[in-house]
Amino acid sequence: MEKIKLQAKKREVLGKKVAALKRQGLVPAVLYGKGKDNIALSVENKAFNHAYKLSGGSTLILLEIEGDKAKNVLVKDVQKDPVKDEVVHADFYQVKMSEKITATVPLNFIGDSKAVIDLSGSLITNKSELEVECLPADLPHELEVDISALENFDSVIHISDIRIPEGVEVKDDLEEAVAFVEPPRSEEELAELEEPVEEGEMPEAEQGGKEVKTEAEEGEEKSVEPQEQKSE
Repeated sequence: MEKIKLQAKKREVLGKKVAALKRQGLVPAVLYGKGKDNIALSVENKAFNHAYKLSGGSTLILLEIEGDKAKNVLVKDVQKDPVKDEVVHADFYQVKMSEKITATVPLNFIGDSKAVIDLSGSLITNKSELEVECLPADLPHELEVDISALENFDSVIHISDIRIPEGVEVKDDLEEAVAFVEPPRSEEELAELEEPVEEGEMPEAEQGGKEVKTEAEEGEEKSVEPQEQKSE
C-alpha cells in the first residue's frame, strides 16, 4: 500500500480561538508521542478526511509538518460535531519505528458461506476489529476473515482461524468466536413473534414483579404516614 501523506502546519491559535480555524476549513490537531512534547497543529479539512478514510486508526500516515521533519503517526482520536458530523479536532500519535505499538485492526469479512446461501442462515459476527501488537512497519491495514469456512450451522470461525501476518501478535483471546451462522426461524417461532399483545397485557419482565397499587390504597398509606418532626 502506498504511503499516506498529510500536510500540517504548526499553530499558535489555542483554546476558544480555534473556532476561527474551523471557519477557514482547517482542523485543529495535536501531535504527541512517548518522550515527546505536544505540538499544536492544523490540517486542511478535506485532506484530513481523505487521509483518515484511507488509514483509519490502523495505518501509518506520514505527517509532513511545515518547517519540521515528517513524522510517522497514527490517528488516535477524532472528535466530531454531533450535529454537523464534521471533524472538530484530531490527535496524532508519533510512533518510533523501532518500538512495538498496540493498535486495533479492522476485520474484513470476505467470501460466501454455504450455510447462508444454501441453508438460508443468518451470518452472525461477534468482532469487528482485533487488538494487535507489532512494530509500526508490520501493522496491517486490515485482517481478512474468509466466511466460506462456514458450511453449516455447526461451523464457527475463531480468532485462531484468522491468518495473521508474521511479526504481528493478537492480544485478544484466540478461542473467541468471530463468526458463525444461525439457522432460519421455524414457522412456530415466526408465528409467536407475530402474535398480537392483548390490550392492557404487560409482560412479567416489564412488571418487574412489583405489586400494582390503586390510588385509593396509595392514599391510605399516605394518610397513616407519620409527619416528620422538626428539630428545635
